[in-house]
Amino acid sequence: MNASFPPRRPALPAAAAEFASHAFDAALRLGRPLRGLLRRLPTQPPSWLAAAALDRLLLPRLDEYTRDACRGRVVELELSDLGVRLRLRLDGARFVAASGEPVLRVRANTRALLRLVRGEDDADRLFFDRELVMEGDTEFGLLLKNQLDAIGPLWV
Repeated sequence: MNASFPPRRPALPAAAAEFASHAFDAALRLGRPLRGLLRRLPTQPPSWLAAAALDRLLLPRLDEYTRDACRGRVVELELSDLGVRLRLRLDGARFVAASGEPVLRVRANTRALLRLVRGEDDADRLFFDRELVMEGDTEFGLLLKNQLDAIGPLWV
């Protein structure tokens, strides 16, 4: 293992992981009827939540090369089944909600994204099955994909 990688955080306790799984299922059921409304909401509130989660789950595990490559670049993540868009940027030592044109857009349905961050599915398979779509700076997207592959599951 590369010495620049911090040690992995322990997995969520089983009860917390089960609760989170049920919470996501409930959010998906509630989110579908509200999809039109969710699409019209600004990206900031959900982006703040995503930034806080990435600060805890991803940032401590990114190597310096990837941190430098990400710094200041806006990435948009669209949860296509919910109509929610997140815009994030690594700003100094933390992720922040961002505005402006993204250099990379990633679109996936929520379940596919959850399978990916839990390590239950492979980004390449999702990409070739068109469950994960990338637009924009694909070289940067490939850098992020390779880093995420090297890190392993963010949330078990």
